[in-house]
Amino acid sequence: MRSKQGVVVSKSGAKTIVVKVETSRQHPKYKKRYMVNTKFHAHDEKNECKVGDKVTIYETRPLSRLKRWSVEAPKETTK
Repeated sequence: MRSKQGVVVSKSGAKTIVVKVETSRQHPKYKKRYMVNTKFHAHDEKNECKVGDKVTIYETRPLSRLKRWSVEAPKETTK
C-alpha cells in the first residue's frame, strides 16, 4: 500500500480534503533536480484536518470520482 506525506491546502466538502505533495524529479538530459507539486483528494473520515496540517495519506479503493486516498492522521499545523 503506497503512502505519501503532504500539506492540506483545501477542505473541499464534507469529509474531503485536498493534499499537496511535493516530490523532486531529475531532468533526463540536463540532470538538474526540480520540484513537482501534485494535488490529491483524500477522504477524512473524522473530518478533523484543517488547512495547513501535515498529513500522511494512503492508497485505498475508489471512494468517489476523484478520491483514491485516505488520511491516516494529522501530524501538526504549519501556520
